[in-house]
Amino acid sequence: MSHDLVPDAQACTIEHAAMTFDALAAGPADGPLVLFLHGFPEFATSWRSQIAAAARAGYRAVAVDQRGYSPGARPARTADYAVADLVTDVFAFADALGAERFHLVGHDWGGVLAWPAAARRPERLITLSVLSTPHPKALTEAAATSAEQRERLAYIQLFRQEGKAEDVLLKDGAAGLGAVYEGRVPEDLVADNVRRLREPGALTAALNWYRALRGADSEVPAITVPTLYAWGEDDLAFTALAAEKTASWVSGPYEYAPLPGASHWLPEEDPARVTGPLLKHLGAHA
Repeated sequence: MSHDLVPDAQACTIEHAAMTFDALAAGPADGPLVLFLHGFPEFATSWRSQIAAAARAGYRAVAVDQRGYSPGARPARTADYAVADLVTDVFAFADALGAERFHLVGHDWGGVLAWPAAARRPERLITLSVLSTPHPKALTEAAATSAEQRERLAYIQLFRQEGKAEDVLLKDGAAGLGAVYEGRVPEDLVADNVRRLREPGALTAALNWYRALRGADSEVPAITVPTLYAWGEDDLAFTALAAEKTASWVSGPYEYAPLPGASHWLPEEDPARVTGPLLKHLGAHA
């Protein structure tokens, strides 16, 4: 783990199901847990600004390199990256950290896991915060009626092609992988992400999240947990239609934060615009 990119945190590990997950932690050990879930192609380091801010606010902030991203938690079988298993990991992390209830924050694929986690075990969550990724049912509804939304998700078909996706992303010194960040993520994070994903088996493990994805994973009921949803108006993957439809899939307290000029890469691109609303949300439902 590139701990030097997040000087405010300590590197640690979490053991679960005969796997070892690398993590970054900061803040008082007895503070309320805020668990951060990264997306693709990112690591726990994507949350460096939010980890530091949450720790200063008195929370125990922990971000994990999830299944496939931690070298010690990299199963070979594609089937081992099913959403149900990845959601099980989320609660195992909280258990290992001694938190019966906790705040859950997810971005991109982290959001894909955070929505069903909140639906499956609402009694475990104090709050839910999701960046970029709409509720799965909202995305399904938007894709059913919007050609633009379907086109924005077309890249998934490439990512599901074993071998071809790796070749496209890693050729020419991983230029394709670097381009995914749209020039919106700080160069030091991009360089570190690309370096780590070029390690043998790492990119395939990350892409296995897409390859194990099934239609049933979108069958997530309405969320009852207090929820913050932030979406960048320049998001490359998710349209305004999907973002706006998310409101109808949250029955509990809900705050929607559309961010003009912001892209998909919300944790890294403009941390202050995300961190302020996030801390306010955590504090309002403590």
